Amino acid sequence: MMQNEVFASFLFFATLLILKMFAVAILTGQVRLRRKAFANPEDALKHGGLEFHREDPYVQRCLRVHRNDMETIFPFLFIGAVYSFLHPNPLVARIHFLIFFLGRMVHTVAYLLKLRPPIRSVAYSVAQIPCFSMALQILISVIRR
Repeated sequence: MMQNEVFASFLFFATLLILKMFAVAILTGQVRLRRKAFANPEDALKHGGLEFHREDPYVQRCLRVHRNDMETIFPFLFIGAVYSFLHPNPLVARIHFLIFFLGRMVHTVAYLLKLRPPIRSVAYSVAQIPCFSMALQILISVIRR
């Protein structure tokens, strides 16, 4: 599999995206600790009392980033893997993967830092373009068989 240059490139960007998701999860936990806003009563009790079993706006923001990642990165992992085996041009494939990766990174930064609109929505939309392109190429390949 690693002889497939496109698949190796896909694995590189896919791994970076998964590491980004891990980072957002860790950040969410750290924000919970700093803001003393725990989802579970037992955690709140351990860190000061039941009054800390509560929601916090910034914790919710972190959770929305993570949920949005799951809604976009998980489909990318499937689509990108299948696309890798269609033998696309390696440069074109790398550009697809890079655009998705950069779009997701900008989206996350814009969300967490509350950057002004429409930065986040543009980043989201730009990241979806290569996904639609890859999905369309997969469908065309299947139809042609």
